[in-house]
Amino acid sequence: MAAQSYDVIVIGAGPGGYVAAIRAAQLGLKTCVVEREHLGGICLNWGCIPTKALLRSSEVFHLMERAKDFGLKAENIGYDLDAVVKRSRGVAKQLSSGIGHLMKKNKIDVVMGEASIPAKGKVSVKTDKGTQDLTAKNIVLATGARARELPGLEADGDLVWTYKHALQPVRMPKKLLVIGSGAIGIEFASFYNTLGAETTVVEVMDRVLPVEDAEISAFAKKAFVKQGMKIMEKAMVKQLDRGKGKVTAHIDVGGKVEKQEFDTVISAVGIVGNVEGLGLEELGVKVDRTHVITDEFCRTGVDGLYAIGDIAGAPWLAHKASHEGVMVAELIAGKHAHPVKPESIAGCTYCQPQVASVGYTEAKAKELGYDIKVGRFPFIGNGKAIALGEAEGMVKTIFDAKTGELLGAHMVGAEVTEMIQGYVVGRQLETTEEDLMNTVFPHPTLSEMMHESVLDAYDRVIHM
Repeated sequence: MAAQSYDVIVIGAGPGGYVAAIRAAQLGLKTCVVEREHLGGICLNWGCIPTKALLRSSEVFHLMERAKDFGLKAENIGYDLDAVVKRSRGVAKQLSSGIGHLMKKNKIDVVMGEASIPAKGKVSVKTDKGTQDLTAKNIVLATGARARELPGLEADGDLVWTYKHALQPVRMPKKLLVIGSGAIGIEFASFYNTLGAETTVVEVMDRVLPVEDAEISAFAKKAFVKQGMKIMEKAMVKQLDRGKGKVTAHIDVGGKVEKQEFDTVISAVGIVGNVEGLGLEELGVKVDRTHVITDEFCRTGVDGLYAIGDIAGAPWLAHKASHEGVMVAELIAGKHAHPVKPESIAGCTYCQPQVASVGYTEAKAKELGYDIKVGRFPFIGNGKAIALGEAEGMVKTIFDAKTGELLGAHMVGAEVTEMIQGYVVGRQLETTEEDLMNTVFPHPTLSEMMHESVLDAYDRVIHM
């Protein structure tokens, strides 16, 4: 049987792959997607979306516990963990099936199976019915990544969990250890802590949320501790002794090892790219620590072969993958493509309080030699924040003192993951402090703090 021929084959149907396929089809290219598990990838099925559904449940639970603060009465407040998880899985299923609809709408062929690239321009797919051969002038790798597992700390699904286990828990943890305080770790710590788990977070770096601005990390840590979390920084879990219904963690803090018992451990120590079994080495693709090396246009150096999303390295964000997918599709179609600028991609963490940022941290801007101006504005100075009962937080902005360029913006507090996009647009449009100062922000909104932070950088703040 002759191999089916396409203009573009996309391997992986996550937020990078399926978006690349849709854009390619829109541009008139005959397109096929190969996916081995679920349409929507990790993001829709086991990452971004279901975790947000869980966190929404814990957020509502937290508000119910604060009913008295709003003049309301709520007694015998509780939760049904199975129902919380069921809702989360339902949201994921709904969106995953929606991707299937989009594939049909855009006349994109979908092949379910395990793909490899035996030769340039050729894709072999192992399906339930046997092997299917495909050909295309252009192949886009969008295979994503999976949880990193450290020796001795491997997940077993019972006592030690990855994010997948944490999304479908076999029980509600009573005493929880979270290893790693990046976005994944701190979001699960926030979820389970809010529902009542005694939660300890161990971070090997000198602060939680280590990729964030140091001032924001410190503010978030203070909030986490106030909520009852135990935070251990500059610490490392060296060993896990698994017993009946318990785990004894050997935690190295400053050269001294202390033992602590937990009933559940969540390992969130990063990710590794899904590069195995594709035949990349034989093709001459360069791989560094499980990530494919590409140029700014996601080209691998092998003619007609591109890599996007998590497999192509940091930042490991769904929206970065989607933008790369669009860019590569347009490049293949001969359009003017716009490369991704990592420093202009926002990062969002949906813990309580939320954290969001874009651009350079204060330390990074100084390291790069900028003469900077820094503005700050606290939530307590904003009327809408006080009315919402969310007066803890801050907005921080960093400008080039010479040109007025917005170098970075960093936030912690309620709904900052929605607010950050204003600064993202500002950076994309090369906005200066004058543009932002002359913009009228609606009242009463949380966004007014974005304005005030800019004013503060230039000693013009009004409400502080």
